[in-house]
Amino acid sequence: MISRHQPLQRIKQACVGSIALGAWLLAATAAADSSKLPKGHFPLPEEGNMVGEVYTVTATAEDTLLDIARANNVGYEEIRMANPDTSLWVPGEGTEVTIPGQFILPDDARTGIVINVAELRLYYYPEVAQGEVPRVETYPIGIGSDAYNTPLGMTKTTMRLENPAWYPPASMRREAAERGEPAPDVVPPGADNPLGQYAILLDIPGYLIHGTNQPDGIGMRASRGCIRMHSEDIESVFWRVPVGTQVNIIDSPIKVGWDASGSGYVQAFTAADENVYGMDTLLDVVGLIEQHENGGSQSADYEQVREVLERANGQIVPLS
Repeated sequence: MISRHQPLQRIKQACVGSIALGAWLLAATAAADSSKLPKGHFPLPEEGNMVGEVYTVTATAEDTLLDIARANNVGYEEIRMANPDTSLWVPGEGTEVTIPGQFILPDDARTGIVINVAELRLYYYPEVAQGEVPRVETYPIGIGSDAYNTPLGMTKTTMRLENPAWYPPASMRREAAERGEPAPDVVPPGADNPLGQYAILLDIPGYLIHGTNQPDGIGMRASRGCIRMHSEDIESVFWRVPVGTQVNIIDSPIKVGWDASGSGYVQAFTAADENVYGMDTLLDVVGLIEQHENGGSQSADYEQVREVLERANGQIVPLS
């Protein structure tokens, strides 16, 4: 996986949870039966760095694409890019909808929480007891808009807040006042609170992982920098993420994956930096692929990799 904020040499070297639910998950995982795990929960692969699978579901007359996305643990951009010719609001009864439920794990330490802003996705590696199967949980998220980028880097969780009050930042209050719509100093818990029912504070002043009262924004760059999760997702991790958990926020728009058989895959997301996918990036991706395949004795298809980088539609493409 290639990050715009990490040296390429490093690449070449290689948010309803409850105690009862957590116990059930541990038991299910210990049995190593991934078919019984909730969507987005997977045993860590013994070989390779990929989990999950792409599958299809059939839309009903009442479904929107966003309804289907939420029910299947994917976000706005993910479902849109996987179904570019399907109506967002009226996919139509009987329409087959592709669910991009396969994921290349971030090329970072599998501990605590890893947030890939380029992917609009959070990965949580819960601690497990000795003898239990290590696992990963992954959830779609909303992040900061271009004007309010979510900060990158290593941090940690510092506090958990149930039914938090929201204090609009000074910048938002100024903007509201300029529109003639003064914002309140505080929004109490309830339906109008944009933090939802649960919030996890980070050791970055003013930044949180929290729920939302605007679920359509999950899978989009629409916040003022905080990390938003669906209400059921933040609730599922809220009680299980200990205070002091490491949180690694990365920006990795290109990912290279390997399945259990050693077959290679490449995935690219839209990058903010228009120059990020230049020739140097192409050469580095190809070099990483060739380094892995057959000990470097097999050449990668430059044209195929170039097309994946140009499309940057988030789809995982098998290498020919």
